Amino acid sequence: MAESVIDPRVLKGFRDFLPAQEAPRRAMLEAVETCFRSFGFLPIDTPALEYAEILLGKGGGETEKQVYRFTDHGGRDVALRFDLTVPFARFVAEHRSDLVFPFKRYHIAKVWRGENTQKGRYREFTQCDFDIVGSNSAAADFEILFMIKESLGAAGAGETTVRINHRALFNRFLDGIGAGDKSVAVLRCVDKLSKIGGDAVREHLEASAGREQCARILEFINARDEGEYGVVLARLVDLCGEGEDTAYLADLHRYLKDSKTGGVVLDPSITRGLDYYTGVVYETFLDKLPAIGSVCSGGRYDNLTALYSKEKTGGVGASIGLDRLQAALEETGAKSAANEKPRAALACLDEKEAGSAQAAASVFRAKGINCEVFFESSKLTRQYILAEKKGIPWVLVKTGESFTLRDIRRRRDIEAADAEKAAGIILQNGLLQS
Repeated sequence: MAESVIDPRVLKGFRDFLPAQEAPRRAMLEAVETCFRSFGFLPIDTPALEYAEILLGKGGGETEKQVYRFTDHGGRDVALRFDLTVPFARFVAEHRSDLVFPFKRYHIAKVWRGENTQKGRYREFTQCDFDIVGSNSAAADFEILFMIKESLGAAGAGETTVRINHRALFNRFLDGIGAGDKSVAVLRCVDKLSKIGGDAVREHLEASAGREQCARILEFINARDEGEYGVVLARLVDLCGEGEDTAYLADLHRYLKDSKTGGVVLDPSITRGLDYYTGVVYETFLDKLPAIGSVCSGGRYDNLTALYSKEKTGGVGASIGLDRLQAALEETGAKSAANEKPRAALACLDEKEAGSAQAAASVFRAKGINCEVFFESSKLTRQYILAEKKGIPWVLVKTGESFTLRDIRRRRDIEAADAEKAAGIILQNGLLQS
């Protein structure tokens, strides 16, 4: 009797990536990482699995319900990280003596949340985090804001709009109208504005804060309709009075003007659902596809490391949701701005020449051309078909020192006297794709 075969399948919300999907992902990651390094940010890594108390001590809210949590073989209460910020706070507290502050880090890795799946939202996904800890300056907040624009531009996102707010300002406003004790519920409700709509938010606010306070909260968040950043800020000062929070937002406004950075909107309806944010918060939307939601979010979290250390360390950062960004770019037809190298393949005329074939291919690789070596000798027509299936636009046929270059897309041959000239032809023609 034949043995049964296990049905090959993946869990809901998890995915495999074929080369056609993974290659552009990698190109985006390389472009983003290059941008991070250009600002002086350094890479770190942390475990995927942490003690549950490390992750859940400050996450709170809806996120806590989504954490993958279990007891391991040693009887320990553990959980998979749901973001990269909370593990980073533990990292800073544990390695404080090894770090130089202000410390600027980036971390690109997978995280897990057991949430409902939808377009651009999965249970396993990749985040690209960048943070500055050890500085309370508005200039640090601005660098994160500036990097959001720069890194998304490097990833090929096109025109973006960053919507910012200040959590402390919102909390001060709620205290002023006597709703400070309801701040957590109010902020979480307002955070769902784009998902459930204004009518549903009004209904929830009236239920939690009463009709009069609901009207005043709506007046606050609707100040975003005033338009330009400076006008909205003036309206918020009218509603709340001046304070450190409005002065902070004024500093950011000045930095934006001085750097000629556009596409940034002051929006008091932006709150971010996580409890650890204490200051400026960011959410970033693609101008071509705002409905897909924020592709890069973050903010300031002054008190986060206090959970693991008596020494407080202020921090500010943001995170690019790579999977949502890729889904959006695929839908809009945009391509990554990353520079891919030209591709070629060296045909196999004799399998015994594998050593010299790799040596020849190395010459092209050294000139910035990704060169694959075919292993098995067969008719050149079959090797051309193989290259076409793999999306390789050039096949090199070596005879002595000279090469015949098969242009797969145009079905033509070009002769080159040596590797130098052959490489020049490929580089001149750029990224020709079949």
